Amino acid sequence: MNNQQKRNRLLILAIFGMTIIPFLIAWVLQENPGLVKGTTNSGRLIIPPISTERSDFTGFDKFSADNMGELAGHWLIVNVIPNTGCNEICLDALLKTKQLRLMLNKELPRTRRVVMIFKDPSQESASQWWLKDTLLWRLHRTENKEDKELYLSLLHEENKLEEALIEKLIANENREFALNSELIRVKPSKSLAEKITAVRDGGIPDGMLFLIDPLGNLMMQYEPGFNTYKVKDDLMHLLRISQIG
Repeated sequence: MNNQQKRNRLLILAIFGMTIIPFLIAWVLQENPGLVKGTTNSGRLIIPPISTERSDFTGFDKFSADNMGELAGHWLIVNVIPNTGCNEICLDALLKTKQLRLMLNKELPRTRRVVMIFKDPSQESASQWWLKDTLLWRLHRTENKEDKELYLSLLHEENKLEEALIEKLIANENREFALNSELIRVKPSKSLAEKITAVRDGGIPDGMLFLIDPLGNLMMQYEPGFNTYKVKDDLMHLLRISQIG
């Protein structure tokens, strides 16, 4: 067998592996539910997984459009904003995934945070969402009662992060660095939005969370109010099982 024939065989095996791996993961987890701890806050498998293509996602803004290449080959932790507003449940879910990714420690580079925006919000509203996602953890990490009250207040969309408060939260840090966000904001294609909506029996509630594997398969879903630690346990199991991404 010459080198070209060997390469052709390896290519065929690689394509076969990429096709079958997500279904094997789903089957293993279905047959061994203990791998994904079964409580009311734990995730549910999407069977069969919903396949996605790169063309199913469009960058919501320039930052996201410039970083769309980051979606390929990574496990995606996907928040969803189904409406033109992002209420306290929606924003709390965004902040939870920020915490979740940091909890992954050495596995963090295998993941990316994504928010899927179904409808067109106003520019002002969207800017506030990303500011709060970037800065509110600074209030949440303290034991100060006033900080906690301010944090809970700012979860409500009608309460804005004003410039004076932004400066106070940033303190002496470099502004550009402090406001830097790793959150990739995307709009789904019409067909993908319809597939996801069908999985949810016609409606996507605020605060939903999905996991997409490195091959682009939407394969787990979490209800609003999900437990960050349980999602972390599920994701760590998936990372160990898959060895991809």
